[in-house]
Amino acid sequence: MDELYALESPLQILLVTGVLGGGAAFLAGRAIAQTWRPFWNVLVYMAMLGAAVRFVHFALFEGTLLSPASYAADTLYLIIVGALAWRMTRATQMATQYYWLYERTSPLTWRDRGADNENPVASANSPR
Repeated sequence: MDELYALESPLQILLVTGVLGGGAAFLAGRAIAQTWRPFWNVLVYMAMLGAAVRFVHFALFEGTLLSPASYAADTLYLIIVGALAWRMTRATQMATQYYWLYERTSPLTWRDRGADNENPVASANSPR
């Protein structure tokens, strides 16, 4: 950790990278999924957000601006948070908007409704 963040304290790292950067990554990942963009957009936006987080470390706490190891660590954390938000939102979208095709199995996954499961749309329209 000393090589990654030589001039920042653990509290500064937690505040800037963890709270501010992580919150922005979560909101960005959710926004990317809500607009039905593919996952690779998360990688692009988190790379840019990683540069912004490095700049905040530099501007507020006199951290090293051009530190490849710190940028990589920050960006990896942001990618993980952004990907988690993207997947949670996409699972919600699939289960909500296509409820006759998919059902939610966990906060991050969904599955096809099987042929053995009754289709709610078809059963509501069929005569009894």
